[in-house]
Amino acid sequence: MKTNGKEGTHIISVEVENRFGVLARIAGLFSARGYNIDSLCVAETEDATVSRMTIVVRGDEKILEQIYKQLNKLIDVIRVLDLTGEEFIERELVLVKVNGQASAVRQEVMQLAAIFRAKIVDVGKKSLTVELVGGGAKVRAMLDLLKPFGVKEIIRTGKIAISREFGK
Repeated sequence: MKTNGKEGTHIISVEVENRFGVLARIAGLFSARGYNIDSLCVAETEDATVSRMTIVVRGDEKILEQIYKQLNKLIDVIRVLDLTGEEFIERELVLVKVNGQASAVRQEVMQLAAIFRAKIVDVGKKSLTVELVGGGAKVRAMLDLLKPFGVKEIIRTGKIAISREFGK
C-alpha cells in the first residue's frame, strides 16, 4: 500500500468474495474504528464470484495503514489496493434536478449540459434533471455552475476507480 504521509483523500479498491454479509463486515470494520467512509460503491466484477468495492476515505498514513491491515485480515477480502499513489481513472454518476420553469433558464442549463457532455434525462413543468458522468473536478465544476439556477435535488453514486494500464 502506497501512502505519502499526508492527510488526504484516498481511493481504496477492495476485491472481495461475492457473499452475503461481506459489505456489512467491511462497513462494520470502519465504523468500529471510527473511520468515516466518504463514498462506497460495490458491484460484481467480470467474475460473478468476486465483487469490487471502491471506498473513499480521508486520513493520514497511520490511519490508512491501519485500514489496510484490518481489511487484509478479513477472510472474504481477496486484494486491497490504495489507488491514490498510482495512475488511475475515476468516475462518478450524478443526477441533478434543477429549477427550470423559465425557458431562458432551461436553455442555459441545456447549454451547460452540452459543454460538460452531460445529458438532460428528464424535463418537467418546473424542473430539468441533468445526468453527469465524470471525475471529481468535472462534477464539482458542474454542480457549482448549476447552483445559481436552484438545485432541488442531487443524487450521487460515489466514486469508482480503476488503475491505468501502461505499456500497451
